[in-house]
Amino acid sequence: MTELVDEPVLSPAEVSAENSPPRGLKPQTKVEAVKAASRHLRGSIAAGLAEGGDRFGGGDPQLLKFHGIYEGYDRDSATALKQRGEQKRAEFMARVKLPAGQLSAEQYLALDALGQRYGGDQLRITTRQGIQFHGVIKRDLKATIAEINAALMTTFGACGDVVRNVTASPAPIADAVHRRLQRDAILLSEALTPRTRGYHEIWIDDERVDEADAQAIRDEADPLYGETYLPRKFKIGLAVPEDNWVDVLTNDLGIIALFEGDHLIGYNLAVGGGLGMTHNKPATYPRLATPVAFVEPDQLLAAVKAVIGVQRDHGDRANRKHARLKYLVDERGLAWIKAAVERHLGHPVAPPRPMPKFAVRDHMGWHEQGDGNWYYGLPIPSGRIIDNGEIELTTALRQVFQTIPCRPILTPTQDMLIADIAPADRARVIDLLKLHGVTPAEAQSPVERWALACPALPTCGLALTEAERARGEIIGPIEAALRRHGLGEERLAIRITGCPNGCARPYAGDIGIVGRMPGYYAIFLGGDFEGTRLNTKAFERVALTDISAVLEPIFGRFAAERLVGEGFGDFCHRIGVAELTGSVPAQSDRKSG
Repeated sequence: MTELVDEPVLSPAEVSAENSPPRGLKPQTKVEAVKAASRHLRGSIAAGLAEGGDRFGGGDPQLLKFHGIYEGYDRDSATALKQRGEQKRAEFMARVKLPAGQLSAEQYLALDALGQRYGGDQLRITTRQGIQFHGVIKRDLKATIAEINAALMTTFGACGDVVRNVTASPAPIADAVHRRLQRDAILLSEALTPRTRGYHEIWIDDERVDEADAQAIRDEADPLYGETYLPRKFKIGLAVPEDNWVDVLTNDLGIIALFEGDHLIGYNLAVGGGLGMTHNKPATYPRLATPVAFVEPDQLLAAVKAVIGVQRDHGDRANRKHARLKYLVDERGLAWIKAAVERHLGHPVAPPRPMPKFAVRDHMGWHEQGDGNWYYGLPIPSGRIIDNGEIELTTALRQVFQTIPCRPILTPTQDMLIADIAPADRARVIDLLKLHGVTPAEAQSPVERWALACPALPTCGLALTEAERARGEIIGPIEAALRRHGLGEERLAIRITGCPNGCARPYAGDIGIVGRMPGYYAIFLGGDFEGTRLNTKAFERVALTDISAVLEPIFGRFAAERLVGEGFGDFCHRIGVAELTGSVPAQSDRKSG
């Protein structure tokens, strides 16, 4: 199998002045100043841990993100505390970086144990195939991170202005396609991790570099990220056109592998994806990545580093809302981006090759792996692994991985694949799930199965309203409306977020439901299930209790007017969102525009 070759790529210091942006002409943001003074992401985090208290000071909360940690507070209790004149209760989210969602049963059980001790007896699968702990308090942070690393996992680079967790199709199918995608995700993740030793010094008691030892700090110079890392986060996903499970075009860099049978031809690189935006700020917008180049198998790592280098050197460091690669692509153009990548590589790259139409496979339920074993796709609503009344998902999964030879794999739809199950153990897996009240994949409707929701309140500081906690209140009535029109088995991608930043990819699905203000949502229609087209805002402000009523007339038209085999998002796109909003009785603030 062809190896990923790490060809020379220009470092920050080697980029010529004529190709660098006039950074001195723009004011430096506070975040850029914090990164520049951080001594390779150390800041004063170690001192902050030692001094106690419930939070960190200065610029350390920004640096903690690079270590996979967000500082926040419990928003449910904040108002009552404020009324009593007390300070908000600080708590932390810690995110584990798991390329392609791969981990062993032993690693999962270690995370499960940490969740019991430090994370409120629960875990959460993210839409980028990682695991998050919520509600960790400061005094438990070091033990949490150290034990994650002791189980041969890391939180380093799961957040921050670096390459985040690299996603790829996680299906454990024993063929060249899936082996390659998962292997590439792991190799890229390792190669693109920042070089600093600060993470290990702080969290794993590595030998510390003396603050006065300037030479030791200089020796840590990072040839990829430089002193100030990237202007903003950078997301990479890998997929094949035949199964775009990861929504590859929503990434800053989407890597589409092209195969002929089991033979890898190479990769199309698509640049400029990203879904974050701000309401009423047209200068911010979601964008899908655009194919810009084709590279041979042994060129992948060098080409990826070259794209990162272009964003590092030319991305906007004066305005973080304008700092993602998508804005650079739109302002400079694809031809400029391609030429800049070629300058970094030192040689031309080919134009992108034609690709088959994208598709998304359903991996829930039972599937043969091709090696004599099976995998079972288990839907997990909003990725929340918790014992909750009659549904004891935490206990069920713990017993599965303790007693049956198999392993978990995390999916980009916040679900889990239970992999490597021997045929004789299939019934035991299902029996354990049923024993603890877990709803099997076969009992879930397509609408429920494919819905995504971000955590939002109470843990996210950006949330404008509910998402995960309102999921049932939104999906249940929508499903009932669909059934009234004979559409109960329709496959829809419904994505719910508590704010417009897009963590659950709301702008790339059939229906995007995006938090607008407490209790109200904007509704987006007309994307496609396959992740190749953005949707469009149809309704500006819809109360949570009105969402299904607003959508039902459109479902009625879909049932009556759809073409053979046409999906809901494709129907909305064909008819036109403006036309469809006319099917809905007018109410103030509902319709967009």
